[in-house]
Amino acid sequence: MSMSTNGDRSTILVTGGCGYIGSHTITVLLEKNYNVVVVDNLDNSSEVSLDRVSEIVGLTAEERSERLRFYNIDLINKHDMRKVFEDQKSHNVPFEACIHFAGLKSVGESSRLPIKYYDYNISSTLKLLALMDEFGCNSIVFSSSATVYGGGNSMPLTETSQSSLADITNPYGKTKHMIEIILKDVYASAPDKWNIALLRYFNPIGAHPSGKIGEDPNGIPNNLMPYLSQVAIGRREYLTIFGDDYDTPDGTGVRDYLHVMDLADGHLAVMRYMHDSSNKNVHTFNLGTGNGVSVLDMVKSLEKACGRQLKYKIGPRRPGDLAFVYADATKAKKEMGWEAKRGLDEMCRDAWAWQSNNPNGFN
Repeated sequence: MSMSTNGDRSTILVTGGCGYIGSHTITVLLEKNYNVVVVDNLDNSSEVSLDRVSEIVGLTAEERSERLRFYNIDLINKHDMRKVFEDQKSHNVPFEACIHFAGLKSVGESSRLPIKYYDYNISSTLKLLALMDEFGCNSIVFSSSATVYGGGNSMPLTETSQSSLADITNPYGKTKHMIEIILKDVYASAPDKWNIALLRYFNPIGAHPSGKIGEDPNGIPNNLMPYLSQVAIGRREYLTIFGDDYDTPDGTGVRDYLHVMDLADGHLAVMRYMHDSSNKNVHTFNLGTGNGVSVLDMVKSLEKACGRQLKYKIGPRRPGDLAFVYADATKAKKEMGWEAKRGLDEMCRDAWAWQSNNPNGFN
């Protein structure tokens, strides 16, 4: 992946680039002088995010048409996706790499609709890989998840912690695990050609410090921070905390939360690492802070950010929830020089800036 300079920019294909992590990552890519082509079906995202990204980066209309192109296409439609690759080829600008965010991502919904999740997440990835291979783009960064570790490990989780389908408690996590297996097999089939990164995210929260882009889930949020932010802004009455009798300092579940901008920086770091690495390989990295934060810690930190008390109630534990889940991210620091730099107060401050500036998200 050539590190880009003016007039000689690498072009990166970003699937799901209008979504939460995607929009923050393309901001970093554009700032570091890459060109970006976004493919997104807008199922759980908004095209407005791209307007906001352009504002943050300071793209003129003319620059945007060249540097940030958007296709409203569903990845599962191979015929439409082929046009994206053919367009690039016709402009004689092949993709240097693909960052693959697109996919269905609700843990709870995946348990209710497993067929939908297995079909979409796996089929769309297979179609993408076939097109990448056909058009000679053999570098991919896959948006994986800490859910691939399942429940049978001691903490902290390292990249070598056990990861087996039997231990993963939901179809969403199983699709991430299966795609990792597929990518390893693709690499093994042509190790001199493919270069693959599996980024296992822990819990991204926060927003761009400008307050212009952030997490904007459809319907009832599945994750703690967007739900809590909606309580803070008055869209929801109270937060339900699932269990306060875990063997943790305050009885509530502890998770590894990292700032979404640290996560975005992680994608830039892995692309540089893959470019500089003499060995093509399957590179697996945890992206987390290595620190656990309890649900009540999070409530207190967001209260500090928004300046008011937030209502919560204690509910029963959810099946499959663990007391502690946090990363060992030393491999990412040692091998590619990445580490999470932003703390919990900064995560909550930026999440609140986004939510208070955009009480109804991008609408």
